[in-house]
Amino acid sequence: MRSGALTARALNRALLARQGLLERWRRPLTEVVESIGAMQAQHWPALPVGLWSRVSDFRADDLYAALERRQLVAGTLLRGTLHLVSGGEHARYAAVAEVAGADGWWPVEAKPPPEWEELRSDLLAFTAPAPRDRADLAAFVEAWVASRPGVLDEVALAHHRTYAWRPILRWSAFVRAPVDGRWGTRTPDGFLAAPCPPSAPSAPAREEAEAAVARSHLRAFGPAAAEDVATWTGWSTPQARSVIERLAPELLRFEDEAGRTLYDLPGAPLPDPGVPAPVRFLPAFDSVQLAYAARRRQRFLPDAYRELVYVRANLQVLPAVLVDGMVAGTWSQRTTRREATLSVRLFGPLARPDREAVLEEAELLVRFSQPAARAHAVEVGDG
Repeated sequence: MRSGALTARALNRALLARQGLLERWRRPLTEVVESIGAMQAQHWPALPVGLWSRVSDFRADDLYAALERRQLVAGTLLRGTLHLVSGGEHARYAAVAEVAGADGWWPVEAKPPPEWEELRSDLLAFTAPAPRDRADLAAFVEAWVASRPGVLDEVALAHHRTYAWRPILRWSAFVRAPVDGRWGTRTPDGFLAAPCPPSAPSAPAREEAEAAVARSHLRAFGPAAAEDVATWTGWSTPQARSVIERLAPELLRFEDEAGRTLYDLPGAPLPDPGVPAPVRFLPAFDSVQLAYAARRRQRFLPDAYRELVYVRANLQVLPAVLVDGMVAGTWSQRTTRREATLSVRLFGPLARPDREAVLEEAELLVRFSQPAARAHAVEVGDG
């Protein structure tokens, strides 16, 4: 079904509406996370900020309670990176990550022995009762290997020991949880067997999982092109195109201003392009900034500012300020014993009402993110 052309501003408003950035939502966190797509969680403190920007009356403890109940879970999923997803959708993402080989269990040059599946099964049994830390897992694997002399060749053994068995820790069959049971601002240090690991009989089949994850991308970031889906998932563009083509009969088709074909789910939000957009703060590595092909982010990021947000030298994606739905600056925080300060760096001059809105939102954010600070301050600078 073809539905015409969309301007960059129309695509911007569609993105903001689907991300809860036009109006903060009052929904259960599981619904929010499913709506906005898997949230990148490699920088753990970013998660509360990302949800605060999208959810009315959000408290960090709401996130930790949902994680404790496993309504939300975090694990290594898309692009081999830690992501937050709902417990109900984790199996789909895990299956896609497993097929993509994002977990890096084995050196590319070598073929895993048949016993390797036995180790994977034993690891799930070991981590099912309670989360285990890195040292526990490494010790378990070393003991397992020692009890089976010769099961691993020297190349494979040297590879894993060089990295302290870290490739195994990236397995999508694990979710993260704190060993001491206390959730907080640090990345959980424990590894727990997922409720439905990719090897489980009830795990979704590859094609089913791929279709579900592609739909999730369109629901959260559409209308979008196959190359955008590929960037977000870590697939090749031909693979993403193949998945989209399987779904094509149920999808709407649009074009962007460059003439690219965009796909979307019927009934997904497409607000009037003229609807006003409030100032919003995105945390580091926010999924909005990673959901589109690198040179196709004009719906929310002016080309002139691309290098100011994506730092190639250390692969950082900086926290960003949205003004009228577009990236207009970056922000950072510093905390001393006496004061928490949020600093905003604007890329260009703003009209006075917009600048005041940036200041107001920044003051709310610094108080949310640093509630224990004795004092709070905001600095706004240009250039």
